[in-house]
Amino acid sequence: MKKIMWAVAAAAVVFLIVGGTVDALEFLLWLAPVLLIVAVLLFFLSRSGGHRIP
Repeated sequence: MKKIMWAVAAAAVVFLIVGGTVDALEFLLWLAPVLLIVAVLLFFLSRSGGHRIP
């Protein structure tokens, strides 16, 4: 769970660093689905409570 949270935090740092440049817009649009997948995984892991999801 903490690894996924660190991944979300790292993605946020990347957004912060490259968000100020105009050329980074395409990179942020590519990274957005990856961040969405991480958020969905975090939701399912927190919902399962450490048990296997059927």
